[in-house]
Amino acid sequence: MIIDFLTFIIRFVFIILIQLLVINNIELDTYLNPYIYIVFILSLPVTMKPWMVVSLSFFTGLVMDTFSSTPGLHMAASGFVGYFRNFYLEFACSKEDFEKQISPAISSKGFVWFTVYALLLTLLHHTVLFYLEIYSLNEFFRTFFRVISSTLFSVLIIVISQLLFFKNKESR
Repeated sequence: MIIDFLTFIIRFVFIILIQLLVINNIELDTYLNPYIYIVFILSLPVTMKPWMVVSLSFFTGLVMDTFSSTPGLHMAASGFVGYFRNFYLEFACSKEDFEKQISPAISSKGFVWFTVYALLLTLLHHTVLFYLEIYSLNEFFRTFFRVISSTLFSVLIIVISQLLFFKNKESR
């Protein structure tokens, strides 16, 4: 229990530092804004209580807002993803997944399942974030293109990080 808690804290700090110190400082394009910090929310165990997932999601967004000078945007988007994640996992996970207490990852659920999972939740996150950011529908299609391109790029980075840092259980 304590080791799991320490693992979550270390993972949280590492992911936030990568996002803030590396990814936010790379100027790619107007349409490519990858936000990989949501991988922390995506990788929480399936058996974690919904209120705890939403609370951790809000806290993650609060930390991002604090260091990005975006009052409430990341918190709203992350909280929405944390809330929706519970419904998606009830639909997409089997009873055995909940009994085994897995964490959604490529190593536990497979490449296709994780990619669809990450794609859907990242799309939701980016849609909420970018439309709250402009707070208007005047540039609907431009923002929509930004949502799609940033989502695809973010998911690409998330999947690559899963392949690099999370080994299969058989190889451990």
